[in-house]
Amino acid sequence: MSRPLSEMTVLVTGAGRGLGAAIARAFAREGSRVAINYRRSRESAEALARDLGPRAAVFQADVTDASAVGAMVAAVAERLGAPDVLVHNALADFAFDGEARARLDRLTWAEIARQTETAVGGALTCVQALLPHFARQRFGRVVLIGTNLVQNPVVPYHDYTAAKGALLAFTRTAAKDLGPMGVTVNMVSGGLLRVTDASAATPEAVFDIVAGQTPLGKVTTPAEMADAALFFASPWARAVTGQNLIVDGGLVFG
Repeated sequence: MSRPLSEMTVLVTGAGRGLGAAIARAFAREGSRVAINYRRSRESAEALARDLGPRAAVFQADVTDASAVGAMVAAVAERLGAPDVLVHNALADFAFDGEARARLDRLTWAEIARQTETAVGGALTCVQALLPHFARQRFGRVVLIGTNLVQNPVVPYHDYTAAKGALLAFTRTAAKDLGPMGVTVNMVSGGLLRVTDASAATPEAVFDIVAGQTPLGKVTTPAEMADAALFFASPWARAVTGQNLIVDGGLVFG
């Protein structure tokens, strides 16, 4: 079963700014109804919704709170229709600053747990809230946002990378479990993006180094990565599940 993007309702978590906002824009461009989730970025989320028009709306929820997510999904269903697509992009507060990162000798489990709670816990709460709708229609698309640091930890951001590695495992186990009801689960993994709030602390020299090592000779933009998320939600990916697509201009192969 497949359907065009223009007939879908898409819930994007952490969509008030950065990559999430770019993903929301990409789906809106294709005619989807877009639910913009935010935790604290109310003003930017509302500005994005105004920009995208009447087929977009904002919904506040902390994705680690199952009851808040359940209420959000119900509100989305009432306003835009039950979500057919989940793009889980929400990220616990984090900055890609190699000098300020948590070093292994002083890293705490709490730091890893905080990242994992949003990455994996948020995916779990959102998928569970959407399962009744997916089961009724025997259709659904889940796109999870990962990182190429799992394949190439050029900077050892231990907490962030461990959480995204766990999310990759969840991508594959959820794909196995949900496939029989017509739900695909895939991951889009980016590298350093120019520029999001998370990468704002990255020195310009690092962007130049990454561009110089990348076959395409440039750092990937949020808009370019967002377009890859469209693929997994589209009819073109109807037979693809449990996969991890690395979108970084060829910096990491495989």
